[in-house]
Amino acid sequence: MSTSISTATEARRGSIACVGMGITLGSHLTPMARSYIENAEVVFAALSDHVVEIWLKRMNPAFHSLTPLYSPGKSRMKTYREWVRVMMAEVRAGKRVCAVFYGHPGIFAWSPHKVIEVARAEGYLAHMEAGISAEDCLYADLGIDPGRAGCQHLEASQLLFFDRVLDTGGHVILWQLGVVGDRSLGRFRTPDAYRELLVERLRTDYPADHGVIVYRAPTLPVERPHIQRVALGDLTSAEFTGHETLVLPPARELKPNAVMQARLDALDAIHGSGRESVSVA
Repeated sequence: MSTSISTATEARRGSIACVGMGITLGSHLTPMARSYIENAEVVFAALSDHVVEIWLKRMNPAFHSLTPLYSPGKSRMKTYREWVRVMMAEVRAGKRVCAVFYGHPGIFAWSPHKVIEVARAEGYLAHMEAGISAEDCLYADLGIDPGRAGCQHLEASQLLFFDRVLDTGGHVILWQLGVVGDRSLGRFRTPDAYRELLVERLRTDYPADHGVIVYRAPTLPVERPHIQRVALGDLTSAEFTGHETLVLPPARELKPNAVMQARLDALDAIHGSGRESVSVA
Protein backbone atom coordinates (compact mmCIF):
# COMPACT_ATOMS: atom_id res chain seq x y z
CA MET A 1 0.00 0.00 0.00
CA SER A 2 2.78 2.43 0.94
CA THR A 3 4.60 1.63 -2.32
CA SER A 4 1.42 2.38 -4.31
CA ILE A 5 0.92 5.70 -2.55
CA SER A 6 4.58 6.63 -3.05
CA THR A 7 4.40 5.82 -6.77
CA ALA A 8 1.20 7.84 -7.22
CA THR A 9 2.72 10.79 -5.40
CA GLU A 10 5.82 10.61 -7.56
CA ALA A 11 3.68 10.48 -10.70
CA ARG A 12 1.98 13.71 -9.71
CA ARG A 13 5.23 15.56 -9.29
CA GLY A 14 5.87 18.31 -11.79
CA SER A 15 8.75 18.71 -14.19
CA ILE A 16 10.12 21.32 -16.56
CA ALA A 17 12.01 21.16 -19.84
CA CYS A 18 13.52 24.33 -21.29
CA VAL A 19 13.89 23.96 -25.04
CA GLY A 20 15.12 26.10 -27.91
CA MET A 21 12.88 27.11 -30.78
CA GLY A 22 15.89 27.92 -32.90
CA ILE A 23 16.17 31.17 -34.81
CA THR A 24 14.23 30.63 -38.04
CA LEU A 25 10.60 29.60 -37.64
CA GLY A 26 9.96 25.88 -38.13
CA SER A 27 13.22 24.91 -39.78
CA HIS A 28 15.34 24.97 -36.61
CA LEU A 29 13.09 23.08 -34.21
CA THR A 30 14.68 19.74 -33.30
CA PRO A 31 12.63 16.52 -33.02
CA MET A 32 13.43 16.32 -29.30
CA ALA A 33 12.30 19.89 -28.63
CA ARG A 34 9.11 19.28 -30.61
CA SER A 35 8.41 16.18 -28.51
CA TYR A 36 8.73 18.15 -25.26
CA ILE A 37 6.37 20.83 -26.60
CA GLU A 38 3.74 18.43 -27.89
CA ASN A 39 3.69 16.32 -24.72
CA ALA A 40 3.64 19.13 -22.17
CA GLU A 41 0.60 19.91 -20.08
CA VAL A 42 1.57 23.58 -19.98
CA VAL A 43 3.74 25.45 -22.49
CA PHE A 44 5.32 28.82 -21.77
CA ALA A 45 7.22 30.75 -24.39
CA ALA A 46 9.41 33.82 -24.78
CA LEU A 47 9.83 34.23 -28.53
CA SER A 48 10.97 36.81 -31.03
CA ASP A 49 7.86 37.15 -33.17
CA HIS A 50 4.08 36.96 -32.73
CA VAL A 51 3.89 34.76 -35.83
CA VAL A 52 6.09 32.22 -34.08
CA GLU A 53 3.74 32.26 -31.07
CA ILE A 54 0.75 31.50 -33.32
CA TRP A 55 2.65 28.59 -34.89
CA LEU A 56 3.58 27.24 -31.45
CA LYS A 57 0.01 27.47 -30.16
CA ARG A 58 -1.12 25.25 -33.02
CA MET A 59 1.41 22.69 -31.86
CA ASN A 60 0.09 22.75 -28.28
CA PRO A 61 -3.04 24.76 -27.35
CA ALA A 62 -1.93 24.86 -23.68
CA PHE A 63 0.30 27.77 -24.66
CA HIS A 64 1.02 30.89 -22.57
CA SER A 65 3.18 33.75 -23.79
CA LEU A 66 5.65 35.22 -21.33
CA THR A 67 6.10 38.35 -23.45
CA PRO A 68 3.23 40.37 -21.85
CA LEU A 69 5.23 40.48 -18.62
CA TYR A 70 7.57 42.95 -20.34
CA SER A 71 6.62 46.62 -20.08
CA PRO A 72 8.36 49.91 -21.02
CA GLY A 73 10.73 51.12 -18.32
CA LYS A 74 10.42 47.91 -16.32
CA SER A 75 13.69 46.16 -15.52
CA ARG A 76 14.14 43.08 -17.66
CA MET A 77 15.58 41.31 -14.62
CA LYS A 78 12.31 41.87 -12.77
CA THR A 79 10.47 40.37 -15.75
CA TYR A 80 12.81 37.38 -15.87
CA ARG A 81 12.21 36.68 -12.17
CA GLU A 82 8.48 36.82 -12.78
CA TRP A 83 8.89 34.28 -15.57
CA VAL A 84 10.57 31.91 -13.13
CA ARG A 85 7.79 32.34 -10.57
CA VAL A 86 5.07 31.74 -13.17
CA MET A 87 6.75 28.61 -14.52
CA MET A 88 7.53 27.19 -11.08
CA ALA A 89 3.93 27.67 -9.97
CA GLU A 90 2.85 25.15 -12.61
CA VAL A 91 5.71 22.78 -11.81
CA ARG A 92 4.77 22.86 -8.11
CA ALA A 93 1.17 22.14 -9.11
CA GLY A 94 2.40 18.84 -10.52
CA LYS A 95 2.28 19.83 -14.19
CA ARG A 96 4.58 18.66 -16.96
CA VAL A 97 5.87 22.05 -18.14
CA CYS A 98 7.76 22.98 -21.28
CA ALA A 99 9.33 26.43 -21.57
CA VAL A 100 10.25 27.49 -25.10
CA PHE A 101 12.85 30.17 -25.76
CA TYR A 102 14.16 31.92 -28.85
CA GLY A 103 17.29 30.30 -30.24
CA HIS A 104 19.16 28.25 -27.64
CA PRO A 105 17.55 28.30 -24.16
CA GLY A 106 20.90 28.59 -22.41
CA ILE A 107 22.45 31.45 -24.40
CA PHE A 108 21.79 35.03 -23.25
CA ALA A 109 18.85 33.70 -21.28
CA TRP A 110 18.80 34.08 -17.50
CA SER A 111 15.38 32.57 -16.76
CA PRO A 112 15.91 29.06 -18.21
CA HIS A 113 19.06 28.54 -16.16
CA LYS A 114 17.40 29.91 -13.05
CA VAL A 115 14.17 27.92 -13.33
CA ILE A 116 16.13 24.71 -13.81
CA GLU A 117 18.29 25.56 -10.79
CA VAL A 118 15.20 26.25 -8.64
CA ALA A 119 13.32 23.18 -9.85
CA ARG A 120 16.23 20.83 -9.19
CA ALA A 121 16.83 22.35 -5.76
CA GLU A 122 13.21 21.54 -4.90
CA GLY A 123 13.49 17.98 -6.17
CA TYR A 124 11.70 18.30 -9.51
CA LEU A 125 12.92 16.90 -12.80
CA ALA A 126 14.41 19.66 -14.94
CA HIS A 127 16.13 19.48 -18.31
CA MET A 128 17.59 21.91 -20.86
CA GLU A 129 17.44 20.84 -24.50
CA ALA A 130 19.88 22.60 -26.83
CA GLY A 131 18.64 24.64 -29.75
CA ILE A 132 20.11 26.36 -32.80
CA SER A 133 21.37 29.75 -31.68
CA ALA A 134 22.12 33.04 -33.41
CA GLU A 135 25.79 32.09 -33.04
CA ASP A 136 25.25 28.98 -35.15
CA CYS A 137 23.48 31.04 -37.82
CA LEU A 138 26.26 33.62 -37.75
CA TYR A 139 28.95 31.04 -38.49
CA ALA A 140 26.97 29.71 -41.45
CA ASP A 141 25.87 33.05 -42.90
CA LEU A 142 29.26 34.77 -42.57
CA GLY A 143 31.41 31.75 -43.42
CA ILE A 144 33.34 31.85 -40.14
CA ASP A 145 35.03 28.73 -38.80
CA PRO A 146 35.76 29.37 -35.09
CA GLY A 147 38.46 26.72 -35.18
CA ARG A 148 40.72 28.69 -37.51
CA ALA A 149 41.78 31.77 -35.58
CA GLY A 150 39.36 31.47 -32.66
CA CYS A 151 36.38 33.53 -31.55
CA GLN A 152 35.97 35.67 -28.47
CA HIS A 153 32.35 36.26 -27.51
CA LEU A 154 31.28 39.10 -25.22
CA GLU A 155 28.08 40.92 -24.34
CA ALA A 156 28.76 44.35 -25.87
CA SER A 157 28.14 46.25 -22.64
CA GLN A 158 30.92 44.34 -20.88
CA LEU A 159 33.42 46.41 -22.84
CA LEU A 160 31.99 49.53 -21.21
CA PHE A 161 31.30 48.11 -17.75
CA PHE A 162 34.53 46.16 -17.25
CA ASP A 163 38.19 46.17 -18.20
CA ARG A 164 38.19 43.40 -20.81
CA VAL A 165 41.15 42.40 -22.99
CA LEU A 166 40.31 41.74 -26.64
CA ASP A 167 42.09 39.10 -28.73
CA THR A 168 42.44 40.94 -32.04
CA GLY A 169 44.17 37.93 -33.62
CA GLY A 170 40.79 36.16 -33.86
CA HIS A 171 37.19 37.12 -34.44
CA VAL A 172 35.63 39.22 -31.68
CA ILE A 173 31.84 38.92 -31.54
CA LEU A 174 29.83 41.42 -29.50
CA TRP A 175 26.25 40.49 -28.66
CA GLN A 176 23.23 42.65 -27.79
CA LEU A 177 24.57 45.65 -29.63
CA GLY A 178 21.16 47.32 -29.55
CA VAL A 179 21.18 47.81 -25.78
CA VAL A 180 24.90 48.46 -25.34
CA GLY A 181 25.60 50.52 -22.23
CA ASP A 182 22.13 50.09 -20.72
CA ARG A 183 22.44 49.81 -16.94
CA SER A 184 18.74 50.16 -16.19
CA LEU A 185 17.78 46.88 -17.91
CA GLY A 186 14.59 48.73 -18.80
CA ARG A 187 15.34 49.77 -22.38
CA PHE A 188 15.08 47.71 -25.54
CA ARG A 189 17.41 50.01 -27.46
CA THR A 190 19.91 52.64 -26.38
CA PRO A 191 20.54 55.88 -28.34
CA ASP A 192 23.37 56.03 -30.87
CA ALA A 193 25.52 57.95 -28.39
CA TYR A 194 26.01 54.68 -26.48
CA ARG A 195 27.31 52.95 -29.62
CA GLU A 196 29.60 55.93 -30.20
CA LEU A 197 31.08 55.25 -26.78
CA LEU A 198 31.53 51.61 -27.76
CA VAL A 199 33.35 52.68 -30.94
CA GLU A 200 35.63 54.87 -28.83
CA ARG A 201 36.47 51.85 -26.66
CA LEU A 202 37.07 49.62 -29.70
CA ARG A 203 39.36 52.24 -31.28
CA THR A 204 41.89 51.44 -28.55
CA ASP A 205 42.35 48.03 -30.23
CA TYR A 206 41.32 48.59 -33.88
CA PRO A 207 41.91 51.34 -36.47
CA ALA A 208 38.93 53.45 -37.56
CA ASP A 209 39.01 51.93 -41.06
CA HIS A 210 38.88 48.33 -39.79
CA GLY A 211 36.05 46.54 -41.55
CA VAL A 212 33.35 45.20 -39.21
CA ILE A 213 30.06 43.38 -39.78
CA VAL A 214 26.65 44.20 -38.34
CA TYR A 215 24.69 40.94 -38.40
CA ARG A 216 21.14 39.86 -37.69
CA ALA A 217 19.85 36.31 -38.24
CA PRO A 218 16.51 35.80 -40.02
CA THR A 219 13.57 34.76 -37.85
CA LEU A 220 11.15 33.90 -40.66
CA PRO A 221 11.83 31.54 -43.62
CA VAL A 222 11.03 34.34 -46.12
CA GLU A 223 13.71 36.61 -44.66
CA ARG A 224 17.39 36.83 -45.51
CA PRO A 225 20.16 37.44 -42.98
CA HIS A 226 21.00 41.08 -42.43
CA ILE A 227 24.70 41.53 -43.21
CA GLN A 228 26.04 45.07 -43.29
CA ARG A 229 29.74 45.72 -43.71
CA VAL A 230 31.03 49.09 -42.53
CA ALA A 231 34.23 50.66 -41.26
CA LEU A 232 34.46 50.70 -37.47
CA GLY A 233 34.51 54.50 -37.48
CA ASP A 234 31.17 54.53 -39.33
CA LEU A 235 29.44 51.99 -37.09
CA THR A 236 26.83 54.37 -35.66
CA SER A 237 25.55 55.13 -39.18
CA ALA A 238 24.68 51.44 -39.72
CA GLU A 239 21.08 50.20 -39.64
CA PHE A 240 19.90 49.04 -36.21
CA THR A 241 16.67 47.42 -35.07
CA GLY A 242 17.94 46.45 -31.62
CA HIS A 243 18.70 42.80 -32.42
CA GLU A 244 22.09 43.11 -34.13
CA THR A 245 25.43 41.49 -33.36
CA LEU A 246 28.78 43.10 -34.12
CA VAL A 247 31.53 40.98 -35.66
CA LEU A 248 35.10 42.27 -35.70
CA PRO A 249 37.33 40.16 -37.99
CA PRO A 250 40.97 39.60 -37.02
CA ALA A 251 43.11 42.73 -37.13
CA ARG A 252 46.50 41.02 -36.98
CA GLU A 253 48.23 37.79 -37.86
CA LEU A 254 48.64 35.19 -35.15
CA LYS A 255 52.07 35.48 -33.55
CA PRO A 256 53.96 32.17 -33.38
CA ASN A 257 55.02 31.00 -29.94
CA ALA A 258 58.65 30.16 -30.64
CA VAL A 259 59.30 28.78 -27.15
CA MET A 260 56.44 26.28 -27.22
CA GLN A 261 57.12 25.26 -30.81
CA ALA A 262 60.72 24.46 -29.88
CA ARG A 263 59.48 22.31 -27.00
CA LEU A 264 57.08 20.56 -29.38
CA ASP A 265 60.00 19.91 -31.74
CA ALA A 266 61.82 18.23 -28.86
CA LEU A 267 58.78 16.06 -28.03
CA ASP A 268 58.33 15.13 -31.69
CA ALA A 269 61.96 14.04 -31.83
CA ILE A 270 61.42 11.76 -28.82
CA HIS A 271 58.07 10.34 -29.90
CA GLY A 272 58.79 10.09 -33.61
CA SER A 273 55.96 12.36 -34.82
CA GLY A 274 56.23 14.20 -38.09
CA ARG A 275 55.68 17.95 -38.34
CA GLU A 276 53.35 19.78 -40.67
CA SER A 277 53.07 23.47 -41.32
CA VAL A 278 50.78 25.25 -38.88
CA SER A 279 48.60 27.82 -40.62
CA VAL A 280 45.19 29.45 -40.33
CA ALA A 281 45.10 30.67 -43.93
